[in-house]
Amino acid sequence: MKKYIIAMMAIALFGSCADQLEQFSFAAISPDAVDIRDVPAVRNGMYNSVQNDPTVRSFILFDMLGGTIQTNSGTSRDLINATLSPLNATVGASWNGYFSALYQVNNMLAVAERFPEAELASLSKGEAHYFRAYIYFCLATRWGDVPILRNNTMERVHRDPIANVWTFIEEELDAAVALLGSSSSYYYVSRGAAIALKARVMLSQGKMEQAATLAESLITDGAYRLDTFERIFRDASDTETIFAFANRTEESSINISDLFYTYGHPNRGQGAYKPTPETIALFADDDKRKAISLINIAGTECINKYPSGQTGRDPFIVSRIAEMYLISAEAQGRSLGVERLNELRRFRGLGDIFPANDNEYLTAILNERKRELLGENFMYHDLVRTERAKEELQLLDHQHVLPIPGRELQLNPNLVPNPGY
Repeated sequence: MKKYIIAMMAIALFGSCADQLEQFSFAAISPDAVDIRDVPAVRNGMYNSVQNDPTVRSFILFDMLGGTIQTNSGTSRDLINATLSPLNATVGASWNGYFSALYQVNNMLAVAERFPEAELASLSKGEAHYFRAYIYFCLATRWGDVPILRNNTMERVHRDPIANVWTFIEEELDAAVALLGSSSSYYYVSRGAAIALKARVMLSQGKMEQAATLAESLITDGAYRLDTFERIFRDASDTETIFAFANRTEESSINISDLFYTYGHPNRGQGAYKPTPETIALFADDDKRKAISLINIAGTECINKYPSGQTGRDPFIVSRIAEMYLISAEAQGRSLGVERLNELRRFRGLGDIFPANDNEYLTAILNERKRELLGENFMYHDLVRTERAKEELQLLDHQHVLPIPGRELQLNPNLVPNPGY
């Protein structure tokens, strides 16, 4: 995935989405000028941009806001308050990065439309529809109403209602499913990846029957199976991953492990974030996930899923089959879903549970998601979508969505702020 394609195709990046929507680089090449021989480079550039442009903290933002991690000098609540500001650098970089990536995805779609008979162009088109859905899922679950850009534009755009955004995401995933098949590795988008993301999208909207059906289709078709954390998170080929960013050293600026490991680890790290005491307490000694999820370094507990520290880069898993077990368990409800929950727990070394009522069952689901998906960017959205965020995180009403970055509001008056910020 070579970086030169970004320079060849990119819009002028002057630090804001508003700039990107208004002004194109004088050196940029129109998709109409791309030859069929350039399709592989455009495709590689799309993968590179979607992985890297939103910046490293976008991959742990929902952990930062979800109460599972804290800084070394403050509580999880301090981290939430510091992050939920229109002036916060992480919020601004994420917004900017997702729209920068969207520009590359839209370019890929425009290029693919020019070569309908080319096999790689058709594949790339399916991947682009997936990535557009992925980007808009990230945008919608952070900011709510956001501009829907089916094509790149220089207009000062308005925000579209969240209901329209969800409809657009579903349409994009349906288009991806129709075009995609299996992939050569889980570092490339497949039909299974599109189905997995759609299951997550349906769960996020409370469309439980559809979410369960999609999750079950992946659980039962045999292409993916639960695997050990040692294989999943230690760069070994595993049966569980559905799609992941390759995050290769020579082309990636994403290094999550550097944020989690302290300098006392053999691979070093800046130790910006650590798990909260409540998160650590969730893991029983017989939980097979514990050793890979947590590690004590000179008296400091650290998240251990990303092992490279400052010495390299680690893949970031976008979707894996364990999430489908949790989606199916939640979406089917207590009477039908508890067996899927217990099946996952047994595989991870834990005993069966049988919650007495629906509220206890949801608590059990969320706790299992914390254990299973720690450091994988889920918890804030999980608590918001289940209406537990106000109680568990002490969020104010307006903090259930992120603020629109202040610079974007200055540059584009049509982007009205989220209330309360």
